[in-house]
Amino acid sequence: MSREILVRRPGRVDYEPAWRAMQAFTERRDADTPDELWCLEHPPVYTLGLNGDRAHVLAAGDIPVIGIDRGGQVTYHGPGQLVMYPLLDLRRLRLGIRDLVSRLEDAVVTALAEWDITAAARPDAPGVYVDGAKIASIGLRVRRGASYHGIAINIDGDLEPFARINPCGFAGLRMTRLCDLHAGATLDTAQPVFERTLLAALGLEGRDAPPPELRATG
Repeated sequence: MSREILVRRPGRVDYEPAWRAMQAFTERRDADTPDELWCLEHPPVYTLGLNGDRAHVLAAGDIPVIGIDRGGQVTYHGPGQLVMYPLLDLRRLRLGIRDLVSRLEDAVVTALAEWDITAAARPDAPGVYVDGAKIASIGLRVRRGASYHGIAINIDGDLEPFARINPCGFAGLRMTRLCDLHAGATLDTAQPVFERTLLAALGLEGRDAPPPELRATG
């Protein structure tokens, strides 16, 4: 039987308040707390994982760089990129971290197939790729048996900021976006498809809920 997950869509929100809200949610949740999926986009920002090497930030310019508590190296978030944060009790779902990564990747591959786009994961570098170019990046943190952070999928945003970093620590890694692979694709039209395939991959039934409360930081 599918279990329920609350789906929250706050729209375009600053990165740090969303990150702090995920941390707070994970810290206070208990065995009875429903899982949540946050679907949103961020203003331009680079995020650097716990053990990330700042040398991979080549020329940030006016885009802020925030050191955060997920795994992985540096990545970029910006308008036109769908970010999905699955806040899951992994013990309750009987999911390991590798299982979760695989399900996130499978959800993106399945969604892209609906536009007749062939995509695949790579065993040496988490994420989803189309003809060697990366379309989706994954970075996660598990605390107290629960996950936060998640997956970022390039839909119709500007890819130029990726050229100012070594994405995920790989120099010269090509990036791609859905609108270049399927004419007319937009964040608004694509988001419901990715939400649906992600919920199916997790075996969960979504229930719409109000946006999370995000407090300004700094």
